[in-house]
Amino acid sequence: MGEASLVDEQTVINITGLCKSYKKKLAVNTVDLTVKRGEIYGLIGPDGAGKSSLMKAIAGVLSFEQGALEVFNLTIDSEASAEKIKGRLGFMPQGLGLNLYGALSVEENIDFFAQLREVSPEQLAERKNKLLAMTRLDKFRERPMKNLSGGMKQKLGLICTLIHQPELVILDEPTTGVDPVSRRDFWAILAELLQEQGITALVSTAYMDEAARFNRLSLMYNGQILATGETDSICQQAQGCLVELTAEPQLEALKQLKKHYLQIEAISSRIRVFADNTPVNAGVKTVTDLLAGVKIKTIRAFDAALEDAFIALLRERPLIDQTNKDKSIPRFDKPLPHNKSIVIEAKQLTRDFGKFRSVDHIDFSVKQGEIFGLLGANGAGKTTTIKMLTGILPPSAGEGHVAGADMRKAGQLIKERIGYMSQSFSLYLDLTVMENIRLYASIYGINRKIIKQRLAWVIHIAGLEDVIGQLAGSLPMGIRQRLALGCALVHQPVVLFLDEPTSGVDPIGRRHFWEILVHLAREEQVAILVTTHYMNEAEHCDHLALMYAGCVIADDSPANMIQALQNEAGQLLEMTTDNPLATLALLKQAHFKGAALYGKHIHLLALNSENVKDRIHELLAKQSIKLINLEARSPTLEDVFVYRVLALENTEST
Repeated sequence: MGEASLVDEQTVINITGLCKSYKKKLAVNTVDLTVKRGEIYGLIGPDGAGKSSLMKAIAGVLSFEQGALEVFNLTIDSEASAEKIKGRLGFMPQGLGLNLYGALSVEENIDFFAQLREVSPEQLAERKNKLLAMTRLDKFRERPMKNLSGGMKQKLGLICTLIHQPELVILDEPTTGVDPVSRRDFWAILAELLQEQGITALVSTAYMDEAARFNRLSLMYNGQILATGETDSICQQAQGCLVELTAEPQLEALKQLKKHYLQIEAISSRIRVFADNTPVNAGVKTVTDLLAGVKIKTIRAFDAALEDAFIALLRERPLIDQTNKDKSIPRFDKPLPHNKSIVIEAKQLTRDFGKFRSVDHIDFSVKQGEIFGLLGANGAGKTTTIKMLTGILPPSAGEGHVAGADMRKAGQLIKERIGYMSQSFSLYLDLTVMENIRLYASIYGINRKIIKQRLAWVIHIAGLEDVIGQLAGSLPMGIRQRLALGCALVHQPVVLFLDEPTSGVDPIGRRHFWEILVHLAREEQVAILVTTHYMNEAEHCDHLALMYAGCVIADDSPANMIQALQNEAGQLLEMTTDNPLATLALLKQAHFKGAALYGKHIHLLALNSENVKDRIHELLAKQSIKLINLEARSPTLEDVFVYRVLALENTEST
């Protein structure tokens, strides 16, 4: 039976040496963790890091073999002890709407969970109305859960988790697969509830850019905790700095720097290098001295971001392969022309499903050798657009041309000239790596005379040499996605379509994946059209089209989109105070639109930043809130996305 602990009353979760195995697989490896009352605590790591197993153990729904676990100062070592705390917990499992019932409406789901949690009718009415208003689901009370978008499902799941007002909420990857607007909504709701009710939240995520949302966090990898603390302190543990530059020719600069640095990537026209054991003030000179015969246009050095720190910490342990084996990417058999002609074109492209218009008269074009990104919320029409351009779905109206062929009339010809990696996954998991590649080679009709050479090319370009005999279903997500990419490239296509290709892939896997894509675009001149939910991935694209409700609402380069936002809405201000929750409430009362909590910081856009700063100083001084820091930063693509979509939503609601 569980016993009371002597841990102080401010500690909600206390774990020492916890281990959990599944047969021979050690999923959680000797983890220590402490979560304090009132915190939003983050577990950050890729799929398979052990986050879900750890959270299920804390929620009392999973047993473990070793270690000690205390929740609310009660030792959890049996079903009986777990039962004692379940009324004080709210647990939301991983997966869009997996804790909900598809045939029930929004309101019926809430009522069902309230009944399970023995919430009185009076309490239910008050809480339900408030939570529906906060989540903007009050207009959808009668809609069946199965007909909600991914973001709406997650917000409904949060309501059902919170309806009994738990003291501790455990949320397992609540924003995975959710668009940035819904993600920001989700965090705003959580911050408001934290302020009003003083709840404690343990939240897991695979998105490194969500780290700023947490008071403290633990980085997890392969069942272990790599580092714990505030985001800034973890970043400082990485010994080195980031250096970002633009140079011509870019490929030559990359080639030279790769001889000296293991952690390097190309992001559109920029190169970003993690310079090991180099202070920020020496970063620019150190990197500049390594480049010969290259024109450096811009260069700057700054502290490591969390994703770079995460990879650096993995290399320090060492937990990832750092051997200097041949990392060159092999070339196509026959080079494609370098003429920058348009190879993907949509003209007034439209698709209806009954009375619902999924894609509404969209126009865009993609040039040879260009990486083009389609961004949009769940249900914006991105996947439908790709399916029309690849000949899988016929359009209701409009035209599309791909690789010189009309998509309406030349479906087979298009398929021979394109590679397509679908969101729903395209591999046969019960076949080996080599069997999958052979199957796709036969589907694309690769000549028998070159089949052996082409198979070797795919294995090399996708980095699959060590796993060719393994079943596809047994591979880690990052390697599995590279295999899917290799299969889509086996016929060396002119155009490549990728639908959410790196969802669930760890940062190292994503970087390897994008290294291949940059090579394909820059060296082979393959035109790439990619959809993604990762806003930092969108920065890799040369050009972006932002989709909303089936329409293209913005079409430009990432840099131009950010500049347009600054011209229209101003600079991004980041402030830190000694009471961020009270500060946020104060700003909202004073009608500062768009103010949002990011861990211990608050962000908002300001056209006249100096005037806004003065107003903030005056406002905080009246309430005796200490302003620690207030500075301007450049907006991100996520800021662009959220601002544009919310502006349209506000227009539609008036």
